[in-house]
Amino acid sequence: MIQRDYYEILSVERSASGEEIKKAYRKMAMQYHPDRNPGDAEAEAKFKEAAEAYDVLRDENKRARYDRFGHAGVGQQGGFQSNEDIFSHFGDIFGDLFGFSMGGGARGRRNRPQQGSDLRYNLGISFRQAAKGDNVAIKIPRSATCPDCKGSRAAPGTTPESCRTCGGVGQVRHNQGFFQLSVPCPTCQGAGETISSPCPRCKGRGSVHEVRELSVRIPAGVDTGNRLRVRGEGEGGVNGGPNGDLYVVVQVDNDDTFTREGQNLLVSREVSFVQAALGDKIEIPTLDDPISVEVPKGTQSGEVFRIAGRGLPYPGRQVSGDLLVEIKVRTPTRLNSRQEEILREFAEIDGKKPINKAKKIMKKVGKAMGID
Repeated sequence: MIQRDYYEILSVERSASGEEIKKAYRKMAMQYHPDRNPGDAEAEAKFKEAAEAYDVLRDENKRARYDRFGHAGVGQQGGFQSNEDIFSHFGDIFGDLFGFSMGGGARGRRNRPQQGSDLRYNLGISFRQAAKGDNVAIKIPRSATCPDCKGSRAAPGTTPESCRTCGGVGQVRHNQGFFQLSVPCPTCQGAGETISSPCPRCKGRGSVHEVRELSVRIPAGVDTGNRLRVRGEGEGGVNGGPNGDLYVVVQVDNDDTFTREGQNLLVSREVSFVQAALGDKIEIPTLDDPISVEVPKGTQSGEVFRIAGRGLPYPGRQVSGDLLVEIKVRTPTRLNSRQEEILREFAEIDGKKPINKAKKIMKKVGKAMGID
């Protein structure tokens, strides 16, 4: 069976915005709604076809896969099997259209266990904490399941009662023109149950506000933007559902000594032009103790030396990045007469290329500059 293009079904351009796609689907849902077209199999087929197209194009990830691979990129699911599936899946659309939910797809939904919402916490840490790892104490304000009623909303020792108005389904039906509409029960507000004795602690809400103190482990090597997931530390669940999760988003401060390049570290060190010409050993800072690094003879300004394994660790791995040492050759700006004399002698010899004598002159330059 040949499947039609989803953009063609909704009569929108491939560049259409999410709002334009939603508007197009609402128009088709109204036009081909089964209550407006009773017994019309073609209208019902178009109603389901439009729902299938909208289900893909409203989701950024599904839409990207469809744009790239066509129907094969989103699977051959065969669309929705019933109108009730559509009403339940797109409750927001039909709620916007008619002011309340459609059909029976939402029955009892408010009483089902629901996972609590996830929380986000932005955590600023120092460069050294990110480099070495740390345990950081944080305080999280959140909504937690009431410890007295365990989320039932009823006072301890009592239980909610099934709503007599709606029979516990949370909705009542009304006929309006072509449509049969289900609206939230006015007695229980869609909960399907009533509480004669609300929990005193949470006042019948089923949750209480708290500030929870946590210790979050920061792995060595984290970088700005990394998210650390702490399971079960989000908002409390509803109707006995599990808690959501907490996502700690890391922001790492800059360091005065090191510049970060992924897991590599860059440090700059100045040397005199005599040290660069004759070679020398210099001290380089690391994340631990300083180390001695040899500057080879003839080193040019801007050269970078790599020291393996002295960078930042990769989180969760037994391997680290490298330390990159950039050499900057410092040219003297003030010379005394003796220094100038030696340098002129060196320039004269350097032009004639007598190597041994040039080296001796450079050693004199070093002594004149205070470098042995």
